Amino acid sequence: MMVIILIICLNKKSNGETALKIVDIREISVPIKSTLRNSIFDFSEMTTSIVAIKTDVIRDGKPVMGYAFNSTGRYACGDTMRKRLIPRVLKADPDSLLNAAGDNFDPAKVLACMMIREKPGGHTERSVPIGTIEVALWDAVAKIEGLPLYASLANRFNEGKIPTKVPCYVGGGWYAPGKGIPELLDEIKSRQDEGYNMMKIKVGGAPLQEDIARLEAAIKAMGSANSLAVDANAAWNRENSLKYAKALAPYGLRWMEEPTDPLDYALLDELTGFYNSPIATGENLFSTQDINNLILFGKLRSDRDIIQIDVPQSYGIVQFSRTLEMIKARGWGRHSVFPHGGNQMTLAIVAGFGLGGCEAYPGVFGIFAGFADDAVLENGSINLSDRPGIGFEGQQELYKVMQSIFE
Repeated sequence: MMVIILIICLNKKSNGETALKIVDIREISVPIKSTLRNSIFDFSEMTTSIVAIKTDVIRDGKPVMGYAFNSTGRYACGDTMRKRLIPRVLKADPDSLLNAAGDNFDPAKVLACMMIREKPGGHTERSVPIGTIEVALWDAVAKIEGLPLYASLANRFNEGKIPTKVPCYVGGGWYAPGKGIPELLDEIKSRQDEGYNMMKIKVGGAPLQEDIARLEAAIKAMGSANSLAVDANAAWNRENSLKYAKALAPYGLRWMEEPTDPLDYALLDELTGFYNSPIATGENLFSTQDINNLILFGKLRSDRDIIQIDVPQSYGIVQFSRTLEMIKARGWGRHSVFPHGGNQMTLAIVAGFGLGGCEAYPGVFGIFAGFADDAVLENGSINLSDRPGIGFEGQQELYKVMQSIFE
């Protein structure tokens, strides 16, 4: 009885109001300011939404805050947040958003609240803003627990298995004016010096023979084809997909990424029929049903292929856990999941769920790229900090912008 009374006291203020409450949610749009180009578009106009959630939980004399941003590659989406999603959460009965114990927020309930009066389908229009808000809430939830987010997720979704480091590969090989093979090799050498032993480079933005020459030079520099992946960013039509896949097949690359339009399951089926090395895709799919269709109709192979769903862009962590349950029922293991997004959010999610590995884009997308300022990469794995929550506080420049939202 005394324990029950204590819980109730923790959950109520002296005036009877709920002690756990989301006070406010705000969004700002920030330009990425990148001149890089992949095989299909450049990032000169790209923006992203930063979300800040303010709670009435006080730690060290300050309200507990939750932060997130909508990864990279999709534009800022604050209008949908401000007009539909944030009002739903702020108008909800605060008690309806708490867990069963009443001592923290329940992200599944907040997700359900944001989905009220939402028609099935049309995922991209809402999956990115919903996922960004939901991941920001998880930041606050873990901070209230006093745990790094990866530990909070491991306790819920991975039988309490908490790692100390995570496999991490680096993305690069972008197209840029004046960047030839010597410059590509310089880039590869610098990444190896930083501790990376697997790299991904762009293909499809140059003539095939030029890309093959870049590829062969990169394989030689990396030491093996299994240490190199290529990414076409869904630029190819059927003719080019088949042409490139046949040209790349003999090399035995770690994977060939997005060789088709994300929804062209028939072409993926055709490619998996003769391309024996792994194919990676999924970063531009935004729901559990999309991934289910990808596996069923794209005929992806559970023994080698890679799923790359971007969690903050796909309704967030709760829905991602449901996607993992779905692929498990289809015979897939978590080692086959390498989420898109080289950032602190993805790192925490990979570690917490025990996934295959994490992407990295150091120095590419300004303040949004990379991990904590004190992160250490060694032999292709990155260490994990003990900062509560996602750990944005360890990224000085990004955290300054996040803090400014409520100033």
